[in-house]
Amino acid sequence: MKRSNVSVFVPHMGCPFRCSFCDQNSITGQQSAPTPDDVARACETAVSSGCSPESEVAFFGGSFTAVDREYARRLLLAARPFVEAGHFAGIRISTRPDFIDREILSFLKENRVTAIELGAQSMDDSVLLKNRRGHTAESVREASRLILEYGFELGLQMMTGLYGDTDEGAEYTAGQLAALSPKTVRIYPAVVLKNTYLGDLYASGKYSPQTVDEAVRLCSRLLGFFEEKGIRVIRLGLHASPDVERDMLAGPYHPSFKELCESAVFFEKLSSELCGLGRGEYIISVNPRDLSKAAGNRRSNIIKLDSLGYGCTLEPCDGIGRNDFTIRRRDV
Repeated sequence: MKRSNVSVFVPHMGCPFRCSFCDQNSITGQQSAPTPDDVARACETAVSSGCSPESEVAFFGGSFTAVDREYARRLLLAARPFVEAGHFAGIRISTRPDFIDREILSFLKENRVTAIELGAQSMDDSVLLKNRRGHTAESVREASRLILEYGFELGLQMMTGLYGDTDEGAEYTAGQLAALSPKTVRIYPAVVLKNTYLGDLYASGKYSPQTVDEAVRLCSRLLGFFEEKGIRVIRLGLHASPDVERDMLAGPYHPSFKELCESAVFFEKLSSELCGLGRGEYIISVNPRDLSKAAGNRRSNIIKLDSLGYGCTLEPCDGIGRNDFTIRRRDV
């Protein structure tokens, strides 16, 4: 059985703010609000297809705790029987840090929510203000503390390349988020969409988004940082979407952004190890599922290593763990 969450997208509802980057319809690819029947059908489809009981029902796309309470209750009640029957491990929601308090957490606990993700985006108050977030870094800290106190799994989301931010600022945000002890993190490079404040700033020349290469260099460092902390990065980059591709004006969007970052991390590990061995011809054994990651997009890692004097051939090996490798010299 496969672990595949049932994702239910709740468009921009209830949130009193319009952040600089926000166009939820393009991001989620959904124009209308889901009904309880939509939730039940999605759960039934997942169960009939053989999803793993470790999967979750996940409400994303909007600020879930900011929507009408009765509407939120009906959505949760539609998912609840599938959780209670053991088909899913729990319910995951995404929301804003300033829409978390004890009363809300009690409501979520009663309705079988098990994981809460907060859209922190930045831990620099000046960046939050410039991007019209409507909350502070302290709001993130307080909401995270309460979520853990109530026994929920904590997830945090951050963005890179926001208006007024820097690579150093993003690394500061990563450090601040790690200190809050989340179990998971999502990293989203800012993409400029039509009908957004970032789009207006971009058109006026006041904002320059990251390129794909710039975002990959930064996000691969952030990925390595969180992995060293034992924090799982469950998303890197926006979901591949025809709506995003249609409405995007500029920015580091790539349908396989996470793989680009993972390949960059793999390259750093390989080049560091090979540097200690000296130039020559090598065979690198990797887990079969890591072959494309090790090779890089269009074999970019192999090509770069070759340019540095390391002629490398990849071979699959079931005995090698994920994200690991062994190196041996090729017999001449």
